[in-house]
Amino acid sequence: MFPDIRFIVGIIGSVACMLLYSAPILTFKRVIKKASVEEFSCIPYILALFSCLTYSWYGFPVVSYGWENLTVCSISSLGVLFEGTFISIYVWFAPRGKKKQVMLMASLILAVFCMTVFFSSFSIHNHHIRKVFVGSVGLVSSISMYGSPLVAMKQVIRTKSVEFMPFYLSLFTLFTSLTWMAYGVIGTDPFIATPNCIGSIMGILQLVVYCIYSKCKEAPKVLHDIEQANVVKIPTSHVDTKGHNP
Repeated sequence: MFPDIRFIVGIIGSVACMLLYSAPILTFKRVIKKASVEEFSCIPYILALFSCLTYSWYGFPVVSYGWENLTVCSISSLGVLFEGTFISIYVWFAPRGKKKQVMLMASLILAVFCMTVFFSSFSIHNHHIRKVFVGSVGLVSSISMYGSPLVAMKQVIRTKSVEFMPFYLSLFTLFTSLTWMAYGVIGTDPFIATPNCIGSIMGILQLVVYCIYSKCKEAPKVLHDIEQANVVKIPTSHVDTKGHNP
């Protein structure tokens, strides 16, 4: 009975993820239309790509037991496609300084992912230890992804404007996190339940901040590039706070 319920919850979670992954489409339509990334940050998309890559690998039978995490593997693989596309568009329209910064960060997370795959495939021969290792990397990547909205929340508080923290991104983040947290709890999988518990808290915080500042009539302050001020402070996935949801 529980495996059936878990599979159903996984399907619901996959649908929620689809909404979350597609939410930034509105943001990038704006970027393409204006031919500028404005104040939008690419950090959440890069962290999201790292998380999707790691959980795609985590869901494979090489790491998990059989196809117990088929839904995780499938939706994460789709997420890689979405996030890779968003990052490519961002790099195309970003000024030279931001291009270099984004490409450096993206190269770094790809290198870490490749090392994770190589080490777990050829150096770890115990299946349980392999799953724990990859799950731990996924845990860190996912927590980092859910922590990236702190960049957007800080900007909202400084500018008193929610323009760069889309409501639907925050809403879908909360819904997705709650669903996958339930999936992890049912399957007693701490590597899925734990980061999504944190994601649920972050989603609630984003909605609270949005509700507070969406009513603020004060003209937004002009900011210097927020990414330059915060990229070092973010230890590591949206979710773009500004972009994992327009």
